[in-house]
Amino acid sequence: MHKRILILPLFALALTGCVGGLGGGDYERSETRRAYEVKMGVVESVRSVNLEGTQSGVGMATGAVVGGVVGSEVGEGKGKTLATVIGAVAGGIAGAAAEKGVTKKPGLEITVRLDSGRTLAVVQEDTGERFNVGDRVRVLESGGQTRVTH
Repeated sequence: MHKRILILPLFALALTGCVGGLGGGDYERSETRRAYEVKMGVVESVRSVNLEGTQSGVGMATGAVVGGVVGSEVGEGKGKTLATVIGAVAGGIAGAAAEKGVTKKPGLEITVRLDSGRTLAVVQEDTGERFNVGDRVRVLESGGQTRVTH
């Protein structure tokens, strides 16, 4: 029984690790066969930012189950019931915080001066693609989403 309790959080963390990328070269399947407006420009500045972690509910649910199971091992009668509830609530809060922390990612804010004279700041995941001031880049826009690539 205790081995199952330890496996549940690991399974939840593995699921949250499957969240898709947000970099300039990352596309969701639903973005295929979509036309993108391509604008050219020059990078004016680049700064590192943090992308907040996800809160899909998997961490909270897993934490609540684990906390409830652990809490149910404490006490008897009404005390056992109370410990189960407290364990589930505390586990849910801890699980949500763990999911958010584990899925937090580094990002970039890339400011681009477009050939049209407009200036855009685009935030995307830092996937290792390097952007330097003065680089000539492409800005792709479609359906409210924007990305910067070389």
